[in-house]
Amino acid sequence: MDPLFLAYSYFRRRKFKESADICTKLLEKNPYDQAAWTLKTRALTGQVYVDEVDVDEEGIAEMLMDDNAIANVSRPGTSLRKPGTSSQGGPSQGVRPTSQSGRPLSGFVRPGTQGGRPGTMEQAIRTPRTAHTARPVTSSSGRFVRLGTASMLSTPDGPFINLARLNFSKYAARPNLAKALFEYIFHHENDIRNALELAALATEANQYKDWWWKVQLAKCYYRLGMYRDAETQLKSAIKQQEMVDTFLHLGKVYVRLDQPLTAVETYKQGLEKFPGETTLLTGMARIYEGLTEMDNAVKLYKDVLHFDNMHVEAVACIATHHFYTDQPEVALKFYRRLLQMGVYNAELFNNLGLCCFYAQQYDMTLTCFERALSLADEATVSDVWFNLGHLALGICDHNLAYQCFRLALSNNNDHAEAYNNLGVLELKRGHVEAARAFFQAAFVIAPHMYEPHYNFAALADQLGDLQSSYVSARRAVENYPNHTDSQELLKQLRQHFSLL
Repeated sequence: MDPLFLAYSYFRRRKFKESADICTKLLEKNPYDQAAWTLKTRALTGQVYVDEVDVDEEGIAEMLMDDNAIANVSRPGTSLRKPGTSSQGGPSQGVRPTSQSGRPLSGFVRPGTQGGRPGTMEQAIRTPRTAHTARPVTSSSGRFVRLGTASMLSTPDGPFINLARLNFSKYAARPNLAKALFEYIFHHENDIRNALELAALATEANQYKDWWWKVQLAKCYYRLGMYRDAETQLKSAIKQQEMVDTFLHLGKVYVRLDQPLTAVETYKQGLEKFPGETTLLTGMARIYEGLTEMDNAVKLYKDVLHFDNMHVEAVACIATHHFYTDQPEVALKFYRRLLQMGVYNAELFNNLGLCCFYAQQYDMTLTCFERALSLADEATVSDVWFNLGHLALGICDHNLAYQCFRLALSNNNDHAEAYNNLGVLELKRGHVEAARAFFQAAFVIAPHMYEPHYNFAALADQLGDLQSSYVSARRAVENYPNHTDSQELLKQLRQHFSLL
């Protein structure tokens, strides 16, 4: 069999390493074999390829050094950084866990949804994250650096292409070689500046008429933080050729610029050209979910399922919405659908167990949690024990609940919810100082939660420490303005201080 044909066969079957090895042997015999050279660059790119369309995780470095902020105080419903409290969520929406920015935790783990948004660098370093949130200082650029360095492990004799010796002008005039070379530089070598130079020369060589190169220019500008330049290139590319990826990239730029409503309009323009495109519908649903407009998000997720009934993210997010709106039976149907689709992990069985418990199907509850514990890893086992503690509270077995919360802390010492619930149990036992310490540990680890602030305020009010009670009650109201108990306590304390 012809070796080059075999290499192409491996490449089509996504066996990139075998394909690259065959091309290496061919290039040793003939270093000027352009077909083998091009195929090897594509194979090496395929080994480390990352889809650039998905929204990236924004780290503390990008947040603190963002020069694109238009206003520090945005209007409600217009910013993903401070989404505020939506009126559509209803009273039960406060029960839903939120990130530090106030964004409700999604039912599907994806970049940009689980990360908290600490206010300062000191808070990010001092405050460890729970299993629900991302690592404190890791940024999106760190992921690309790690990919670039990991790619060098496959070439112990050095890089396949010495970029310092390349004449980019020569390659830019040859589109078949230029595109493969650009993707190799961009994804494998992670050399954005050289990739940008090649893309600029290729765009000029094509007389600014090739929409593909304009999109690649925008990707380079995006990586370099030049979002307005990326926006200009993407708009120009859309005028020449309307493509789904171009609309997705443009929406991604607006999300990073914290202009969610403009991103939604961009996705709507894409849907006018590509009706029923699930990626555009999903992008709009993610934005509405980030803005806490859950009704609009669920409606769009249902539209996604209308066109693709095997869409895991849509099923999971709809199930999560029904669970937190007191419809566990409906949520259970969606989670069972995920199980039938082949999703088999600890998180799914944990959610199935909670739905069975609240739907009063007690015979299946412990079975689901046993399966969840058997599948859980170090990052999720603490959450499973925490939910088991809630089940124990539901059956009024406080000793079992105390043991479950302790096990959650033994697996993750930064589990703020477990600290808060242990404080409640200690208070029921009459251990006031222990409860106070647990409440303090909870709101130090997770200052965005309102429960430990309110519990600490109520306890301090009983102990006569009105100053501490007032501060904690005010923080509880700031974190969740619709919590009536916190509002009443704060009102009483203000009346007391006004009388003094």
